[in-house]
Amino acid sequence: MRDALDSQLNERGLSPEAFSELMIRLLDRGVLCRDESQREAELYDRYLQVSELVEDYLSVLRIRVLHEPRFSLLRIFPPGAEVPGLADTDDSLSSGLRERLSQQEVALILVLRAEYDQALREGQIDEFGQVMLSLEALNLSCRNLLGRSLPEQQGERKALLRRLRQLRLIRSPSDAALDEGEAWLTIRPGIISLVTDSALAQLASAPTDDNDDLPAEDSH
Repeated sequence: MRDALDSQLNERGLSPEAFSELMIRLLDRGVLCRDESQREAELYDRYLQVSELVEDYLSVLRIRVLHEPRFSLLRIFPPGAEVPGLADTDDSLSSGLRERLSQQEVALILVLRAEYDQALREGQIDEFGQVMLSLEALNLSCRNLLGRSLPEQQGERKALLRRLRQLRLIRSPSDAALDEGEAWLTIRPGIISLVTDSALAQLASAPTDDNDDLPAEDSH
């Protein structure tokens, strides 16, 4: 199997070491977004070069790949995960690849998806499929949808936004900028591939008093 893989990589002009580096980064982060950094751009372009080999390799592990060329975004999902845009599977395996998100993270991701959908309906999307939102507006939306605000402690709030940046769901100012008056963040289109329509509908229909019981979602 290794010899066959090396042969196919050689045909595509990619070394086994470069392929290994791509797979390790993808399995470690779970997402690649070309416009995130020069490094991610290099790895994303490398994926395009050997996309079928990457997907074949991951399929052995029952890991599914969601590629959104419009946004130059690549995200992987562990076995059994519900993936918007991909057919459901009967795979019920629990997986060490799953990482439990906190209830705060789940709640904020759902609110961001609701804000993204509203901006989409109103045509407030830029040419890159992104939505600008002030931190004040996000805080208000959290109160309206969840019955609670963003964390009051700056350290906790910064950690929450930092986690969503790692998932490539938002762009936000540096931690220092968050201390200076009104801050804005950008909701990235990858939010659609992480939050299902059914989860969004559940948020819309649930009384705010019940939202403390939001289940922790699986990430990758």
